Amino acid sequence: MIFVDFFKALTQLGDPRFRRVLFLGIGLTIALLFGAYALVLGLVTLVSPDTVNLPFIGEVTWVDDLLSWASILLMIVLSVFLMMPVASAFTSMFLDEVSEAVEARHYPELTPVARLSLYDAMMDTLNFLGLLIGANLMAFFLYLVMPPFAPFIFWGLNGYLLGREYFQLVAARRLGRTQAKVMYKANIRQVWAAGILMAMPLSIPLVNLLVPILGAATFTHLFHRLNR
Repeated sequence: MIFVDFFKALTQLGDPRFRRVLFLGIGLTIALLFGAYALVLGLVTLVSPDTVNLPFIGEVTWVDDLLSWASILLMIVLSVFLMMPVASAFTSMFLDEVSEAVEARHYPELTPVARLSLYDAMMDTLNFLGLLIGANLMAFFLYLVMPPFAPFIFWGLNGYLLGREYFQLVAARRLGRTQAKVMYKANIRQVWAAGILMAMPLSIPLVNLLVPILGAATFTHLFHRLNR
C-alpha cells in the first residue's frame, strides 16, 4: 500500500499546481544544497586553505573552483550526505503547499486548514535538523565499524527520522500535534517503511532532487489512507 501512495504522488507531477510547487522545490533544494556544499568546502579550506586533493575529482581550491566542473561534481557526490538536512529544511517551506495540492486533487471533500505559522514551522525544522545531525554523527561510529552494513544503517536511521517528521507534520495539519503523535505511534511500522522508501533515493545523486516534494506528497496520501 505504501507503493500505491508513492505512485499516486508520482502521477500528480503533471498537475499544474503540483508542478509549480515541484519546480520551486527543486530550485530551493538546489540552492540549499549548493549553500551546504559551499559551507562544507569553506570548512575544509580552513584546514587546508590552499588546495584540496580529492579522489576521482583532483585538486579543488576555494573561490576559484566553487563554480568549476570539478566543484559541481564534488557537490553531486556530497549530495548523498547533504540531502538529509536539506530534506528536513524543506518541510517547513513547502509541506503545506504540497499537501494542499494533493488534497485538492484527491480529497476535494476536505475543508481547508490553517497553515502553521512561519515561526513554529522554522522552530520545528531547526529542532528536527539538530536531531538528524546528532543522530547521524553518533551513527558514524557504526559506519566505520561495520562498513558493509553502513547503507542499511543509514537508510534505517534516516528513514525512521524522516518518516516520523514528515508524517507528524502532515497529520498535525488535520488532527493537531497531540493526536498526530498518537496516530504515529499506532502506525509506526508503516511510517518507518515509508521513511526508508524516502531515504533510499535521497542517497542517489540527481534523483534525490525530486524526493523531498514526492516524499511530502506520499506522506499526505499515507496519512489520509490510515485516517480513513
